Amino acid sequence: MRQGFDNDKYIELQAANIRKRIAQFGGKLYLEFGGKLFDDHHASRVLPGFEPDAKFRMLQSLVDDVEIVIAVNANHIEKAKVRGDLGITYDEDVLRLIDIFRSYGFLVGSVVLTQYAGQPAADAYRQRLGQLGVTCRLHYPIAGYPHDIERIVSDEGYGRNDYIETSRPLVVVTAPGPGSGKLATCLSQLYHEYKRGVQAGYAKYETFPIWNLPLGHPVNIAYEAATADLDDANIIDPFHLEAYGETTVNYNRDVEAFPVLKAMMETIMGKSPYASPTDMGVNMAGYAIIDDEACREASRMEIVRRYFTACVNFKRTGEGEDQIERLRSIMTKAGVDENLSPARKAALDKEQATGGPAGAMVLPGGRVVTGKTGELLGAASALLMNVLKAVAGVDDALSVIHDDAIEPICRLKTEHLNSVNPRLHSDETLIALSITSASDPVAERVIDGLEQLRGCDAFFSVIISATDEALYRRLGINVCCEPKYEQASLYHK
Repeated sequence: MRQGFDNDKYIELQAANIRKRIAQFGGKLYLEFGGKLFDDHHASRVLPGFEPDAKFRMLQSLVDDVEIVIAVNANHIEKAKVRGDLGITYDEDVLRLIDIFRSYGFLVGSVVLTQYAGQPAADAYRQRLGQLGVTCRLHYPIAGYPHDIERIVSDEGYGRNDYIETSRPLVVVTAPGPGSGKLATCLSQLYHEYKRGVQAGYAKYETFPIWNLPLGHPVNIAYEAATADLDDANIIDPFHLEAYGETTVNYNRDVEAFPVLKAMMETIMGKSPYASPTDMGVNMAGYAIIDDEACREASRMEIVRRYFTACVNFKRTGEGEDQIERLRSIMTKAGVDENLSPARKAALDKEQATGGPAGAMVLPGGRVVTGKTGELLGAASALLMNVLKAVAGVDDALSVIHDDAIEPICRLKTEHLNSVNPRLHSDETLIALSITSASDPVAERVIDGLEQLRGCDAFFSVIISATDEALYRRLGINVCCEPKYEQASLYHK
């Protein structure tokens, strides 16, 4: 796909600026990581060329100086809060993150349970962490937070929290999701460090909104679309404008919280090192954009994807109608509508012509390929096969999967797994194609086309199965669905 972002330049600039911040504070920095530290697919979609693990790779260049602390809200553990993109609970995701960090040589110092108030599930989790050899610390709710600064910055506030012992100059505070208490963890540590006579500082690693792009830039508008459920809004940072006469972009919650945060840092450190919320951020993403129009185009597509995702979620759960309305407003602001991708019209036209669910995909060169539901392949499987043949230069009329590879899978599904639908899901189709490729060089050539589909946009005329959607996402294909089901049932798997 067309590249708009220089990933290597970003990593180099970001690492250099973090080192500069560490030096600014005398050799100790607590760095709050906003968004996803690992698997940042939103950034990779709106900044084509940004690798999903770019932030992780940047930290690898500092690995000997880095210690990681993972914050998780005890209330989220009690409520078994689930990470939407992975489908696992926050407490399980903490363990997943620890494994990933350690596998790359990072020191994971501690897990901190924030907002701890004796929740039974949190106590069970503490015990589990102890059995796994993971250090766990507790941070407690503070009465009057965040406005009663005198209480917060005292022995009754941050002073009650467990002190997290750290040994490295850069302490990265991350979490499985929002609302985990990363900022409070950083400030609590600052309080304890200064009580111990240790100089330390705080900064925030936040990719979006990009402070040195215009307020109405599609990349920044796409961030509003991504956080439509939180009702976030990008605004001009008034503190930065007043202090420096420079217009920068931040988001409302950081701007609203800044006076309180500044007062806390003044109480802890004697003087706030920052005159604005923009000052707090370490974000060089804007300087790594090499093709502005490519990023604008990608961001507009992301805004529309967020709209369809919200519509499908509303169809599935009956919740989030206000989010849909907000996304409609955001689309208007960005100057786009639901027909931005030519794949939507192609899929709906194909469904009308064939009388069954259909899909379409836009290939890197702009060509639109369609797929329809058949006797043995569903719409997602048929589309995948058609686009693979297209990128491999294979005649669309040629069957590249042998019947003796498809039929055993169909029989297994219907005769042994009690499925009423013999059609192959897209993952099963790839297995059949792989079996065929062992004896057919054309099938092998078709499989080799999978990597060329990364970053492409697919649209389906109905909500596809979770199995098909998961496979497409693993292939790096962006998926949108019309918010309707294939069948008029009340229960849908």
